[in-house]
Amino acid sequence: MAKLIEVDHLIVGAGFGGLCAAIKLEESGERDFVVIEKDSDVGGTWHINTYPGAECDVPSQLYSYSFALNPDWSKVYSPQQEIWAYTKRVAEKAGVLDRFVFQTAVEEARWDDQQQRWLVQVSTGSTNGDAGTETTYAARTVISASGGLSEPNLPDIEGIESFAGTTFHSARWNHDVDLTGKRIAVIGTGASAIQLVPEVAKVAGRLDVYQRTPNWIIPRNERRFSRLEKLAFRHIPFAQRAVRASVYATLEARVPAFTRFPQLMAAVERQVKGNIAKGISDPELRAKVTPIYRAGCKRILVSNKWYPALDRDNVDLITDRIERITPTGIVATDGTEREIDVLIIATGFHVTDPPIAQHITGREGRTLADVWSTTGMRAYKGTTIHGFPNLFQIVGPNTALGHSSMIFIIESQVRYVVDAVRSMRRDGLASVEPTAQAQEEWTSAVLRRMESTVWTTGGCASWYLDQFGNNTTLWPGQTFTFRRHLSHFDPEQYDVVALDAVPNDKGNPTKEAVSA
Repeated sequence: MAKLIEVDHLIVGAGFGGLCAAIKLEESGERDFVVIEKDSDVGGTWHINTYPGAECDVPSQLYSYSFALNPDWSKVYSPQQEIWAYTKRVAEKAGVLDRFVFQTAVEEARWDDQQQRWLVQVSTGSTNGDAGTETTYAARTVISASGGLSEPNLPDIEGIESFAGTTFHSARWNHDVDLTGKRIAVIGTGASAIQLVPEVAKVAGRLDVYQRTPNWIIPRNERRFSRLEKLAFRHIPFAQRAVRASVYATLEARVPAFTRFPQLMAAVERQVKGNIAKGISDPELRAKVTPIYRAGCKRILVSNKWYPALDRDNVDLITDRIERITPTGIVATDGTEREIDVLIIATGFHVTDPPIAQHITGREGRTLADVWSTTGMRAYKGTTIHGFPNLFQIVGPNTALGHSSMIFIIESQVRYVVDAVRSMRRDGLASVEPTAQAQEEWTSAVLRRMESTVWTTGGCASWYLDQFGNNTTLWPGQTFTFRRHLSHFDPEQYDVVALDAVPNDKGNPTKEAVSA
């Protein structure tokens, strides 16, 4: 049975980006929207990533919406469960959950140029009671907030599927597996690994950690908030906002070292080497974990537990490349095979090749993945894309950060999207699409800014870079500069189609037209 649902705005993803978009559309009077989420609840990455030790590496006071401060954070860096609970409270208080549809994933989103609408086919999980129903949304706009850290990136290693033990990705943690006393291997030493390895090491019989490239890992300034601080946050006007502003200013002060004066990172490197000396007693192991590239070139990580965990007697750091995986273990390039019971993959996510792009087909009949495969990820102001009218991307190309909170970027983009929707409503526009020139000029300017940054000059290969060697992930500047660029919708940079030029009465397609 086929079902058609007409809606003004379809939001994809119920993480921080999708939830923010829903709340701000509601506040602006745009209440005809639906949020679809492939998983079972709000929270995005903070709902899915439940591995031991999962915490945020941005201070709690800044890792929250500016319009929904939380006076009850337990400590400086929030654990996963607190952040997930925070998103649920915010969603419930905003009164938008009645338009969230869970266990629902995009199968195909196709732009209909005649009707000036997106036709989005979705698959719905059985928990919604709609299993077997083919559902299509006919939406004026699609706001894609699927996130850059949503789809696990599995390593291409010979024999990985042959392993007879238990295998899972850090973002799909198997809580049914008792790790106590087991022989465990972790592939990867990135942001997730440095949090989970210290916890796994406490219970493992033996833990092998496979490192390809070491990371610069700074100490974590961790502490719990006192009862007095929490009372002040709750009852003293502006107390929490003052702390938030201080955290923001401190993080923004780091931007010149990333973007203009990479040599300033030498101070970070000295700090990390001191952290290594404090946490690891073995000189050979110290050498293995000390990077030889400039700090900041890859994401700088934050931990007090990583180096002491590697120094444990039951933990081995292996820097030889993995040659293949057998049914019983892992064979390194030196020929050594180490037998294991459990394989944990912590190799990150699809960032420069987001899987949802394969499911979005634009005005010219090409998927977004196809377009980006020839150009790299490109979008005007990281938010709108030539050839894809009325598609707004939250956390799009060159919007991620290496120094501060993505919530600031998300709110900036959502403000721009809401203003675009308001302009379309006011000016009677069926669609808006950035011109090719506007997108190219924006992209070229960003890439020029990228040339002097540590991500380009730092001497490393990172997940920030696409297949062309361009950093299409990060914003190369201050966050307040990004917000200024997106302070208002700029229709002069767009090709627009008026509603009165669209058939079927004000641009709203008939159900027959959509079904056909």
